[in-house]
Amino acid sequence: MRAVLDHVGIAVKDVNEALAFYRDALGLDVDAPEEVVSQHVRARAVRAGGPSLELLEATAPDSAIAKYIEKRGPGLHHVTLRVEDLRAALAQLRDRGVRLIDAEPRPGAEGALVAFIHPAAAHGVLVELKQPAVHGPVLSAKRHILGDLQLTMLHDGGFRLDGGAMFGVVPRPLWEKATPPDDRNRIQLAMRPLLVEAAWGRMIVDCGAGDKMGPKLVDIYALDRARHLDHALADIGLTSSSIDFALATHLHFDHFGGATAREAGALTPRFARAQYFIRAAEWEDATHPHERNRASYLQEDFVPLEEAGVIRFFQGDETIKPGVRVVRTGGHTGQHQIVYVESQGKTAVFVADMIPTTAHLQDPWVMGYDLFPMETLAFKKRFIREAIDREYLILFEHDPRVAAGYIRESADGRRYVEQVL
Repeated sequence: MRAVLDHVGIAVKDVNEALAFYRDALGLDVDAPEEVVSQHVRARAVRAGGPSLELLEATAPDSAIAKYIEKRGPGLHHVTLRVEDLRAALAQLRDRGVRLIDAEPRPGAEGALVAFIHPAAAHGVLVELKQPAVHGPVLSAKRHILGDLQLTMLHDGGFRLDGGAMFGVVPRPLWEKATPPDDRNRIQLAMRPLLVEAAWGRMIVDCGAGDKMGPKLVDIYALDRARHLDHALADIGLTSSSIDFALATHLHFDHFGGATAREAGALTPRFARAQYFIRAAEWEDATHPHERNRASYLQEDFVPLEEAGVIRFFQGDETIKPGVRVVRTGGHTGQHQIVYVESQGKTAVFVADMIPTTAHLQDPWVMGYDLFPMETLAFKKRFIREAIDREYLILFEHDPRVAAGYIRESADGRRYVEQVL
C-alpha cells in the first residue's frame, strides 16, 4: 500500500463564515459545495496548491462533525490519505493489527470510497483513507423494479465530447471540477439505453452509437467498443432479437446510431423483430439537416429503417405503450423528447439530453450543442421543480457513473442526486 496526502479536514460551525477567511482573506480557490448525505455533512474543498483543505459543516445534529464541534469546538478534524485500492489497504491494516473505525468502505465526497482509522492507532490523529471515484464509464447493466415494470439501464460503451460544448456558457474552472477533461479538452461520457420489460414486450429507448463509425470519428469521439450493447444484453440473458420495440428520444448518432447495423456490406435494422417508434417531425429534421446539425445526424443510422418498413411515425406527445409516454422538450433539437415510465403510482423519467449528466442539474448548465438553449432552459426549470416535488426517479443517459437517482435540494437550494443505480 502506498498512501499520498489528499487533504486536511477542518470542522467548522458555519462554512460561509469560514470562507470569509480561507477564500476572501487568503484568496484561495473554493469548489462548489457538496452534500455527503450518508455522513450528514456539507463539504467545501479549498484548493491550496497541492493537497487541499476541506471545510466540513454538519447538516444534522447527530452527525460526527456536529458531535466533534460540540465536544471540542471547530478545528482540525482529520487528515485524508489517498490509496488506489481501499479494500486491499484495509485488509493490510487489519493484518497488522491496526484499529479501524470502518471495517468496510463507505461513500464519501466526490463519489469516493472512504474509511477511517481510529485515532488510537495513529497517535491521536483521525486518519481517513480515500479511494477516488473512477472517472471512466461504469459499464454494467443496472436493473430496477418500478411497479409492474422492470427497468434496466444498459450500456453501449463510453465516448468523449468537448467539455466546453457540453457545458455551454459555464466557465471551464467551474465544470472541470465536476468532470475533468483530457488533454484534448474532452470529458468522459457513457451511452446508457433504457430497457423496459412489461407484459406487452420489451422496449429499448435509444440504443447508443453502434459500430458503423470509421476510424477518424472513432478517434475524435474516443469511442470505446470494448464493452457495448450486445454485451449488456448478454449480461441479462438477451440478444438484439429479444427486442420488440425501439423508441428514439432523437436521432443523433450517440442515441440512435445503434438502431442499424452493417451486415455483409448492407445496412439493416439492428433489432430484427422490432418496430421502431420515431417522432415524425424529428425524422423531418434529421433527414433534412443543415450546417449546424449535420455532424450529429448520420443518415445511415436511420434511413435504412424506413427502407425496411419497420418505422411507426407518431405526431406529438402520446403514450407509446402502456406505462410509456413521450413529452417533447425541444431545445437540444427541435423535437427532442423525454420518456416517462409510470406504474402503480411511481414515475421514472429518461431525460436524454435535457439533463445529460448529474453535473447539469443547475438551471443554466445547458449544453452548447443545444440548437435552442432558451427552450431547454425553460423546460428544464419546470421539469426539475416537478421532479423534486413528485420524487421522480431520473434516468441519466450520459453520466459515466450515475445511471439513476432522485434529485434532491438542500436547505440552501443546492441540488444533488441521491444515487439509486
